Parts: sequence; C-alpha cells; structure tokens
Amino acid sequence: MDRLIQINKVSDIPAVYQNTPIGLLLEYHNLNRGFENYTDAQLLIGMCMDHRNNLNLPEKFTYRIRTGGANLRYSEFKVSFAISVGGVKHIALIGHSNCSMVNLVSKKDQFVKKLAENGGWSIEQAEEHFNNYAPMFEINNEIDFILSEAARLRKRYPKIQIAPMYYRVEDDLLYFIKED
Repeated sequence: MDRLIQINKVSDIPAVYQNTPIGLLLEYHNLNRGFENYTDAQLLIGMCMDHRNNLNLPEKFTYRIRTGGANLRYSEFKVSFAISVGGVKHIALIGHSNCSMVNLVSKKDQFVKKLAENGGWSIEQAEEHFNNYAPMFEINNEIDFILSEAARLRKRYPKIQIAPMYYRVEDDLLYFIKED
C-alpha cells in the first residue's frame, strides 16, 4: 500500500490529473460522482481481463482494452486507433491485486490439464501452447509491470497523458501508483 495513492476526495487526485478525464475516472468510480452524458470517449482504459475488475462509469465515457495483466504490448494498433480515430488524449493503465498473470509458471499444470479437458486439446498441444505464449504474458509484479508499461507507452505516444493505476480487488477502488 505504500506505493499507492488512495483517493477518498477530489483533492487526493494528483494535480496533474485533476480536471482531466483521468480525474473524472476517479471521481466516477471512487467518489460516486453523478454520471454525465457522453457522445465520444474521453479516454482509453487498458486493464486486465480479470472478471473481478468492474468500473463504475457512464456509458460512452471510455474505450477499453482488456488483456491479461493490462499488457498492451500486443494491442498497440487498438491503442493507436483510440488515439487517432477516437481522438483520446488520456490513457488509464490499470493493474490489479492478485493478478493471475503473475508467476504463470506455477499455473502451467492447471492450464495444460484444463485446456485439454475444457478446450478439447491434447495434453501435448496445450503444453506447447503454454510454453509458446506464457513468456509473452508473464508479469513479475503488478505494480512494477504497470509502471514499466506506462513508461513504454509514454515513449511511444509522447503527447498522450498516461496514468499508472491500481485496482484493489479487496475494496473495489482505484489508486494511483506512486512514480519515482
């Protein structure tokens, strides 16, 4: 928790994000701000595909890309689309507590067994699939990964404001991640 900035009131939102779509994201989700009507997305949210992460937001407020670990490395065309065609100038990159993309190797046996049982794959196919793709999606630590992904995206899209954030499954709230 010492790496997270808790948002309990508008003044807790760092000044750089106040009066931006990223600040509104926090106001809507954490502070129960009344919803406004939107016709165009105001920001892109990159977040994990985990079913425990649900945001309280108005309709049409955001584009969302949900991928394991909030890893946008393999979704850059979609990010570029939201920026170019969608016109967004802000990205909230949201990792979360207890992410299953951390320590994927420990889940290999379950992955292989259940993909064979539930997906109809052979054990050999499932194991090869895991071995080929797990290294691409493994994240070492949720917070460190989000900070590194935010830094990578800032280099790629220098005019876009990118906020590294964290969703605590335990309390269903969003936090900013402290950056050095």
